[in-house]
Amino acid sequence: MFYWLLKYLLMGPLMRLFCRPKVVGVENLPATGGAILASNHIAVADSFFLPLVVRRRITFPAKREYFTQPGFKGGLKRHFFLAAGQFPIDRSSGSAAQAALDTGVRLLGEGKLLGIYPEGTRSPDGRLYKGKTGLARMTLDAGVPVIPVAMIGTDKVSPIGSKLWWPHPVEVHFGAPLDFSRYSGLAGDRFVERSIVDEIMYSLMELSGQEYVDMYAASVKERAEGNGSVKPAAARSS
Repeated sequence: MFYWLLKYLLMGPLMRLFCRPKVVGVENLPATGGAILASNHIAVADSFFLPLVVRRRITFPAKREYFTQPGFKGGLKRHFFLAAGQFPIDRSSGSAAQAALDTGVRLLGEGKLLGIYPEGTRSPDGRLYKGKTGLARMTLDAGVPVIPVAMIGTDKVSPIGSKLWWPHPVEVHFGAPLDFSRYSGLAGDRFVERSIVDEIMYSLMELSGQEYVDMYAASVKERAEGNGSVKPAAARSS
């Protein structure tokens, strides 16, 4: 219920009014059945605009920290994510990560849409970074298609470091579904999984117009913390 209230009564109308989201390729979305929406991730606003333009409900995995922060603010955040139907991902160990993947596969088996950011974290500078192979494992285990999604302009709506949102045109581009059934039964093969994720990231690069960097975004962020900052790159915007 809270998900639909946010979408149609609370945030959705304001987002449409001030950002006029443009959708391209909506015909690529399946009307029914499980599928993964694999999106680039350039802003916090991504997780709001993608559900806004998709009629079906989307479930996103969220960092476990969002559900465990103490205090009043932590409690509000936890209730918000739970009410919106998100599920926590614990990446502290291999078994915890596998449990999160299993949850994703179960949801896909129930015919749900799953929103995934293959980069694992928000881009630190607007470029597109190397994808993580958990997405490939989930795709193979669930036997569902992957729809690449390019978010464009959301980084101008909620810039890194800003607590405010700003009016700016947003575009959401849906690519043609990617079918990996040819790899059926090969889940766990790291070469196959890397090949799948690289194909998805190439599709995202073409859709978004972003420069691709063959490094993990999390590693770049860690390096930036040591050096002081990350030099922003020019990202495509509407």
